[in-house]
Amino acid sequence: MDQTRRRFLGAVGAATVLGTGGCLGRLRTLGGAPDRPPADEADAQFRSGPTRRGVALEQTIPSSVTVDWRIDDLNTGDHTAAKASPVQAPNGDIVVTGDTGEVWAVRPDGEIRWQTDATNTTRGFHGTPLIANDAVYVGAYDGALYAFDLDTGEQYWRTQLGDAIGSSPGYHDGTVYIAVEYYDPSGGIFALDAITGQVEWTDKRVTDHPHSTCAIDRAAGRLVVGANDGDLYAWSYPDREFLWTYSTGEPIKGPIATFDGSAFFGSWSDEVYRVGLTEGREEWATTLAGSVMSGPSVDADGTVYVGDQNRYLYALDAASGDEQWGTDVGGPIIGCPTVTSEHVLVGSYAPKLCALTRDTGAEVWAVDGEGLVTSTPLVTDDALYFTDRASKASLDGGDGPTGALYRVVADQ
Repeated sequence: MDQTRRRFLGAVGAATVLGTGGCLGRLRTLGGAPDRPPADEADAQFRSGPTRRGVALEQTIPSSVTVDWRIDDLNTGDHTAAKASPVQAPNGDIVVTGDTGEVWAVRPDGEIRWQTDATNTTRGFHGTPLIANDAVYVGAYDGALYAFDLDTGEQYWRTQLGDAIGSSPGYHDGTVYIAVEYYDPSGGIFALDAITGQVEWTDKRVTDHPHSTCAIDRAAGRLVVGANDGDLYAWSYPDREFLWTYSTGEPIKGPIATFDGSAFFGSWSDEVYRVGLTEGREEWATTLAGSVMSGPSVDADGTVYVGDQNRYLYALDAASGDEQWGTDVGGPIIGCPTVTSEHVLVGSYAPKLCALTRDTGAEVWAVDGEGLVTSTPLVTDDALYFTDRASKASLDGGDGPTGALYRVVADQ
């Protein structure tokens, strides 16, 4: 069906729920809280889980694709950080946030089931929501963490934590973890009760705008996050005792991935690192052709996939850091790849979403975006989803497309 460049605001069953923007103080509860015991695991979160490995090896992708539909007006600003990525709820809805300050729940047929105008802060939401306890959790650039009812979009609670949140929340055993920024610049990492929004724990030694998304590695007993000061910070988990830092000398902007007892991450030092989680010792550092904002994907076969701002996606050996292949995708990469059974998906400034083979890095197909593609692709059983940013024409004040949510399906 041809639903290109429509917003579906008149769709049957869609509900618009108006939230309250701006700073509301330490804690404000609207509509109560989920009336059920907190879950041990999240239903969905950024990069497929708390270790942020970015793999969906149970999924396959079509050999050729077409855009089924797109919904505009999701992202309208020009901030250069990676934009939020879609996640799939247990009921099949696609939940996504935008820099307009809205949260959306969209059915696979493109119907907007609900749309919540949650915050009017500049830059809105950049973080990817997590879903647990039949609730949607996400932080905003007003420095608050929000919880919304998954079924209706009603706001459960809003907890003011700092001046800005650009990272994505993590979850385990009824607690939400989030990195928070302050204007100083400084920052911190927080743990909040998922049901009430109350702060359980914080450590404010994390400095200089921690935009990075934390990883929780239960097997290794570690919680780790990066920051603009160039340091990787580590705590024991679940008791959250501070342990060590590892310094790269340049900002760590992207999410941290953990696997096999190590943290994998990039830095503006133009390097990708593997650092042991036990004591924070460097195991290898591989220099790429440009700075790294992309978060690495690490598959169980021992390959690390990561992009740089010099427009290359790389496959590196997880044990040694040696390059296996590098593919020019046509534009800088600041978002994260997603690894499926046989392919790697990644967006770029080209602007497009590319599918490459895992073994050689050969391009299989590409889908054009109107704006820069900086989200992490979502792969479901019957489709692919991604978002882009506002087009250059729109940002220049013209009548060009604003950032959209795309559904991509097999080309019949």
